[in-house]
Amino acid sequence: MALIVQKFGGTSVASTDRIKNVAKRVARWKAQGHDIIVVPSAMSGETNRLIALAKEISTAPDPRELDVIASTGEQVTIGLLAMALKEEGLKAKSYTGPQVRVLTDSTFTKARILQIDDQKIRKDLADDHVIVVAGFQGADEEGNITTLGRGGSDTSAVALAAALKADECQIYTDVDGVYTTDPRVEPAARKLDTITFEEMLEMASLGSKVLQIRSVEFAGKYKVKLRVLSSFQDEGEGTLITVEEDKQMEQPIISGIAFNRDEAKLTVLGIPDRPGIAYQVLGPIADANIDVDMIIQNIGHDGTTDFSFTVNRSEYAKAMDILKASGEKLGARGVVGDNKICKVSAVGVGMRSHPGVASKMFNVLGAEGINIQMISTSEIKISVVVEEKYLELAVRVLHKAFGLEQGE
Repeated sequence: MALIVQKFGGTSVASTDRIKNVAKRVARWKAQGHDIIVVPSAMSGETNRLIALAKEISTAPDPRELDVIASTGEQVTIGLLAMALKEEGLKAKSYTGPQVRVLTDSTFTKARILQIDDQKIRKDLADDHVIVVAGFQGADEEGNITTLGRGGSDTSAVALAAALKADECQIYTDVDGVYTTDPRVEPAARKLDTITFEEMLEMASLGSKVLQIRSVEFAGKYKVKLRVLSSFQDEGEGTLITVEEDKQMEQPIISGIAFNRDEAKLTVLGIPDRPGIAYQVLGPIADANIDVDMIIQNIGHDGTTDFSFTVNRSEYAKAMDILKASGEKLGARGVVGDNKICKVSAVGVGMRSHPGVASKMFNVLGAEGINIQMISTSEIKISVVVEEKYLELAVRVLHKAFGLEQGE
């Protein structure tokens, strides 16, 4: 018998029929003798609907009141699911985040979990209840309702699993696991049986939308075993995300090819090549709360240098306006940009012990006539920026070059 936390996303509980299906699935696990805690999201599209209502009242809704509104989506789901579980003959009880006492900081709309009081849940589990806890929400020290940011139900589930020392945290979604790349881009993509937290964190940060980054960080920190499963298939083991083990050392060097279309590049031309110039360029960008990803400063020539960096495409226009203003003060020759780029990355813990991954990647892309504009590396990933029109070709040729096809 195990203690299992199961999280179901919005598409899994999008209708009352789907909620009934979730209840049947939970009942099967319960029949095997497991203790179950279920963390559902709001019904698909509901959070967007609630936020849209708030914006009809105010163009800039008060964050505290916005959390009061946005948190109600999960409250509906937990009540419906608890009722559906009772219809299956199970003892069930629902709790909102504040009722459990999911304590967060006071950063409304993107709060962080500080502590979880597990006493009520443990008492109800001992009484053979299935516990249904609202994801995405908690309360601060003052009792104000808070939400954890989009995708926060994943974090809620992992945090509960950590607090209760659960044997496994299962994330049910509309895919049946983590793939070597997006099957919509490369049909030969293969589902991974296991992947390390490090690799999953890189994949998530580089564009893989299977799991929220914060939930993977949380799971890695507290060594919570995560499993990604499909809500719409009864068969399959999904993908287990866990700590690196010795048996994985002989697995392929590369575990997956990730990509992100939402990239834009900006370059400040001919700025003075002197200490502190990088801060003078990026300081105003940081002050505007714009995240910078890849950065390149070219070798100085005649006392000047070119400085390039990437931002999310949605921040491109804002960043360009800031750069043009600060570029004049810095005496730059000009500012240029490109919002038709993308980032493609190879990820794998095997890189640590296998040299030559970068040269192979560059050779494969070069053979296809794909020009690399920027390069970024870490111990377990290599990312390149290329023209967006080459994204799908780059993903497919790299996927094949590193032997990630089905059946290999």
